[in-house]
Amino acid sequence: MSDRELEVFELLGSGLDTRAIGEKLEISIKTVQAFCARIREKLELSNATELLREPLRWYELHPR
Repeated sequence: MSDRELEVFELLGSGLDTRAIGEKLEISIKTVQAFCARIREKLELSNATELLREPLRWYELHPR
């Protein structure tokens, strides 16, 4: 994953939604959604539920 994709992944894991991620990173919601789509593709996740589950699991193992 790119640095920005990893940043979005971590923020998803911390419980932020796409709107909050966009505000935090100062990017549009559509850009956040594009990053989410690329993350799903790269991690071979089949749906949005899996996209939320994986970062949460990762965040539990790597809290900040």
